[in-house]
Amino acid sequence: MPRPAAHRVIYLRPDAPAKPSPSQPCNGCGVCCATTPCPLGKLISRRLDGPCQALQWQAGVSNEAARYRCGALAEPQRWLPWLPARWSQALVRRWIAAGQGCDCDLEAMAG
Repeated sequence: MPRPAAHRVIYLRPDAPAKPSPSQPCNGCGVCCATTPCPLGKLISRRLDGPCQALQWQAGVSNEAARYRCGALAEPQRWLPWLPARWSQALVRRWIAAGQGCDCDLEAMAG
């Protein structure tokens, strides 16, 4: 008999954007980082599961919409002070696969 799909409750801001479909551009919904940290997030958070400690909320200003963002990318010296500043953003972008599209196959439901 097949097991029912596991459900996990994560708490995100109600004004966060809706989760995009896999392979669509990231819109800062926060679902992936609030569920399981990426390899860099695991190092930063010192955990394999649960929300990444570097996940940050960015309130909408001017032309930017409100969204979640990676703190290691936005403030690398706060999260990775041992990394030389001139390398940090390029390396973090590569480590978190920034610009590669959504790779989270979870289905988000409002509660």
